[in-house]
Amino acid sequence: MATTAVVGLAKSAVVKFSDVVGERSKQISGAVHEPKRQRKILLVIVCIAMLLDNMLYMVIVPIIPNYLETIRTYKLVYPPLTLNETLLNTTRKPVLVRSPNPNEDIQIGVLFASKAILQLLSNPLTGTFIDRVGYDIPLLIGLTIIFFSTLTFAFGESYAMLFIARSMQGLGSAFADTSGIAMIADNYTEESERSKALGIALAFISFGSLVAPPFGGILYQFAGKRVPFLVLSLISLLDGIMLLIVISPFSNRTRQNMQQGTPIYKLMIDPYIAVVAGALTTCNIPLAFLEPTISNWMKETMNASEWQMGLTWLPAFFPHILGVYITVKLAAKYPNLQWFYGALGLVIIGASSCTVPACRNFEELIIPLCFLCFGIALVDTALLPTLAFLVDIRYVSVYGSVYAIADISYSLAYALGPIVAGQIVHNSGFVQLNLGMGLVNILYAPALLFLRNVWLMKPSLSERDLLLEEGPKGLYDTIKMEERKAAKKSHGSSPGNHSMSSVLVDSDQEDSSE
Repeated sequence: MATTAVVGLAKSAVVKFSDVVGERSKQISGAVHEPKRQRKILLVIVCIAMLLDNMLYMVIVPIIPNYLETIRTYKLVYPPLTLNETLLNTTRKPVLVRSPNPNEDIQIGVLFASKAILQLLSNPLTGTFIDRVGYDIPLLIGLTIIFFSTLTFAFGESYAMLFIARSMQGLGSAFADTSGIAMIADNYTEESERSKALGIALAFISFGSLVAPPFGGILYQFAGKRVPFLVLSLISLLDGIMLLIVISPFSNRTRQNMQQGTPIYKLMIDPYIAVVAGALTTCNIPLAFLEPTISNWMKETMNASEWQMGLTWLPAFFPHILGVYITVKLAAKYPNLQWFYGALGLVIIGASSCTVPACRNFEELIIPLCFLCFGIALVDTALLPTLAFLVDIRYVSVYGSVYAIADISYSLAYALGPIVAGQIVHNSGFVQLNLGMGLVNILYAPALLFLRNVWLMKPSLSERDLLLEEGPKGLYDTIKMEERKAAKKSHGSSPGNHSMSSVLVDSDQEDSSE
């Protein structure tokens, strides 16, 4: 009897526990899938992906040169005889030394550039793919590729494996970066909210780029090569799992009602988008060209120590965040001056670049680098939302291809940097490199005057709004009917999909209430 009572109590306790867990799971699921909260969680997921990608991009800076030296092949070498050994007729003994690699500098340059080159080549295809399938699946694909890339970095024991890992990261970035930024633009439709959300993503990008070298160098020195990459792979895995929980990319998808995005080649020849893309490339050239050359210049001109070379860019993180914050605040009050913020940023970048060669110690060098990153923040934070706005007013509000163009702009600068910058310094000098980069930025600034009337255009020029203005007949009525069917099947649309669904469903609800 006692045993039966205990079993009964245990069963009732298990039932109550399962009920509590089930109820709590439903509450958590409801909270996660509540639209506003889900939008914030998606922003966190995208920001972590941006942080991860840029940390992986920069974490190899202090690791790879030293690691390539450790994996050189060994050979037996007979040291030269000393005078005493010659007089005593001593037999020389061979010693084991690492064989020199005359092409090591070239190998490092190609390794650093391979990520940006593959990303540059992949972006036209990934942008079109994102426009066709939505933003969530490409983001998951990108995180998966980055996860395997970090594992390859961790366990690769040869230059070929490191090259494969770096190239894989470029492909993963082409998916993750483009889809992540496009997802933010799609979920944040108000221009002030969009600028703020994209500014937060840019802050994570900056933090990842600047904190990665000391992070990688410290862990490499005290824990070995594998640890920093294993940490990053774990972050990638957790971010992918979070995306699966929040979005459920492979369930309840209604792709037949998705808008058809504008082909990327049409966006590329749009003069407004071309001007923005040119500004994004131009403003990132100084950063891309200085990163592989400034350490050697510091060592030669100011006898900088290793820790100074490693921490060169870290103080610049704070003015970059300040630049993002100021631009977001100004854009909320004066959105029609986005072009001016970008032009001002280009002038600041140009002046800072010209000032770098005049620095004679580490403390002086921090000042122009801080202004350089401040200017980049102005340009990026002002012009990335402008791309989405241009698509809204001139094309269909699908953002994969236009942010693939933005990613191409960045990748072009970082693909040329490790390969071209060293050659320019060798042939012309570090001073001429910086003066040239500064002059290019200052001369490009007036081109943004072309954008001064963009924010005065009426949003009703977009195809989405033209459809809504046709009235309850024809194509609009057909789309509404299809949307009702899709809503019944899927019980609502995912924030990871395009905004057409939510617009039309809201319109249905307004019509029925009237």
